[in-house]
Amino acid sequence: MKPKSLFATLKSFVADLLLWSFFVIGLAASMGAGAVLDGTDKNVATLAGVAVSLVTGTRIAKKPRIKAFLSTRPVLWFLFLFNGGVAVASYFVVDGAKGMATAGAMGIVALGALGGLVTGRRTVRGEAGRPVPDTRVTGQ
Repeated sequence: MKPKSLFATLKSFVADLLLWSFFVIGLAASMGAGAVLDGTDKNVATLAGVAVSLVTGTRIAKKPRIKAFLSTRPVLWFLFLFNGGVAVASYFVVDGAKGMATAGAMGIVALGALGGLVTGRRTVRGEAGRPVPDTRVTGQ
């Protein structure tokens, strides 16, 4: 494989920097809008921040190095246990629709991590019919 040119490396660096910057700005807007704004402006800033961080976070998660990291078993276990715990706790601690919505969203993330753990347990049959670990998930 041919090494990247200086221009291509610089372009990739700037694109990654902008992507991460927009992700952090979206998170900050979604969490900090209540401290600065009131009423409709607060709701608009929160929803816009959520949308920006969701779109940029999805783009970041599709990058090969991040995708390989997120599909490792320890990370999937952490995501499953942490988000499952937050889902249960938020259902009981946060009142009303906000608690149920938070519990539902965190539960979906926990189920997604569980799905990654279950599909990672698949094995491929070797030449002698013995199970061979499936390396498609980890890339080893």
